[in-house]
Amino acid sequence: MTADVSAVAGGATEPLAVELRNVHKHFGPVEAVRGIDLAISPGEIVAYLGPNGAGKTTTIDMVLGLSRPTLGSVRVFGMAPGAAVRHGLVSAVLQNGGLLKDLTVAETVEYTSLLFPRTRPMEEVMERAGLSDLASRRVGRCSGGEQQRLRFAMALLPDPELLILDEPTQGMDVEGRRDFWAAIRQDASLGRTIVFATHYLEEADAYADRIVLLRRGEIVADGTAAQVKAMVSGRTVRATWPGADPSRLGRLPGVEGIEVRGDTVIVRAEDTDGVARYLLTETEAHDLEITARGLEEAFVALTGDEHGAAEGDGGPERGAGEERAHPEERGVPARGEVAR
Repeated sequence: MTADVSAVAGGATEPLAVELRNVHKHFGPVEAVRGIDLAISPGEIVAYLGPNGAGKTTTIDMVLGLSRPTLGSVRVFGMAPGAAVRHGLVSAVLQNGGLLKDLTVAETVEYTSLLFPRTRPMEEVMERAGLSDLASRRVGRCSGGEQQRLRFAMALLPDPELLILDEPTQGMDVEGRRDFWAAIRQDASLGRTIVFATHYLEEADAYADRIVLLRRGEIVADGTAAQVKAMVSGRTVRATWPGADPSRLGRLPGVEGIEVRGDTVIVRAEDTDGVARYLLTETEAHDLEITARGLEEAFVALTGDEHGAAEGDGGPERGAGEERAHPEERGVPARGEVAR
C-alpha cells in the first residue's frame, strides 16, 4: 500500500496510524523482514500473526522506534516512530521484563505515571485493567496473568492513540482473557488503534477486524478472518475411530494432513466427501463431521515451510527480539513495558 493518509468524514484526511513502505531488516546475513508494505488506519484492530522467526517482533520494534529498518520507511501517525512515542501517541504491552517485584501494583502504576506529562487517572486505568482489588499486592506475588494486566494498565496511562500488544494474554486464565478483550474492544470503539501479536489464534479470529499473516519476513495474507480462511481450499473431516490407521487414509487422493487425537481422527483434504465415504464404508469410524477450514488450518497452510523451520528461528525473532540487545540502534529508550 502506498497511501499515507486515510479518509475521514467530510472528505478530509488524517495520517495512517501505521505505515510501512518496502521495509527490510537485516541482522548480518539474516534478512528478518523482507520488503513489507503495510497500512493501518486509525481505529482498526489488527492481528499480526506468524510462526516464530516470521518477523513479528522485529516489525513491532521498528514501529515502536526501538530499531530502525535497514531499508524502507516506517511512519506512525505521519511521523517517525520515535517522535510519535515522545508525543505520547504510542504505548506497548510486551511479554516480559520491566517490572520491579518489590513494589506493589499501585506503586508501579503511580511511578510509571511520573514518566508522562499527562496521564489518565490512576484509579481509572487500574479498574480498566482489572487490578482494583490487587492494588496493595507486591508485583512479585502476582501471577503471570496479573502481571500482564499490570503492563496493560501502565500502557493505558498516557491514553495513547496506538496500543501495541505482544502476546498480551500470556498467562491469563480464560476469564481474565475474556475481560481483557472486552476492555480492548471498548477502547477500540472510542477510536484507539490496536495492533496485537498472539499465539492464541482464536483471539485473532474473535477480536481482530483484520488479520496480517507473516511467513519468513513477508506478508502472505492480509484481510478479515473470513477472507484469510477463504484463501485455503478444502475442508476437514473429523471422526471417531478407535485404533485409527493413518497410513490407510494417507493413500487416499487429495489428503493433505492427518492428525490422531486419542480415538478422534482429523483429516484435511480437498475431497472430504470421498474421505467421509471411505471412513463410513471401509473402517469402523463413526460420528463424522465435515467442516470448513478454520483460522488455524489457514495459518498452517499459509505460513508452513516444507523445508523446516522458518528462516530466522532462534535468531532475531527469539523472545523480545534480537535488536533489543543492540541499544545503539534504538530510536528511543524503552521504559519497562511502556513506550512513551
